[in-house]
Amino acid sequence: MKLRGRNKIDATFSMSSMTDIVFLLLVFFLLTSPAITPDALDLLLPTAKGKTTHQQNLSVSITKDLDYYVNKDRVGERAVENAIKTALQGQSDPTIILRAEEGVPIQHAVKIMDIANRNRYKIVLAVKPN
Repeated sequence: MKLRGRNKIDATFSMSSMTDIVFLLLVFFLLTSPAITPDALDLLLPTAKGKTTHQQNLSVSITKDLDYYVNKDRVGERAVENAIKTALQGQSDPTIILRAEEGVPIQHAVKIMDIANRNRYKIVLAVKPN
């Protein structure tokens, strides 16, 4: 008489629990990744610690009244790019120091940064040390 056991050991592996874990990890990372974006920094300018080590070739200043100055010479908003180009003409590795007063809207500072980017000038934002 042969006696057989009712419990047989099955050698197959069920992937359903593994896929559940992977799915939960995927959902977790998708939900937490927007909280880690580097663009979400809360910056307070124009005060900062430290000093700049760049040699100043040209200074561009913007006042609260939106007056533009290239080295101490007042220029119009439309003539800023030409004044910067003529002042930096013939210099190797030119650098612009941007001095924007605290109440100046950001689009005016970005305009000067765009001029520097198009002409491949280095630009440094001047800040007041703490």
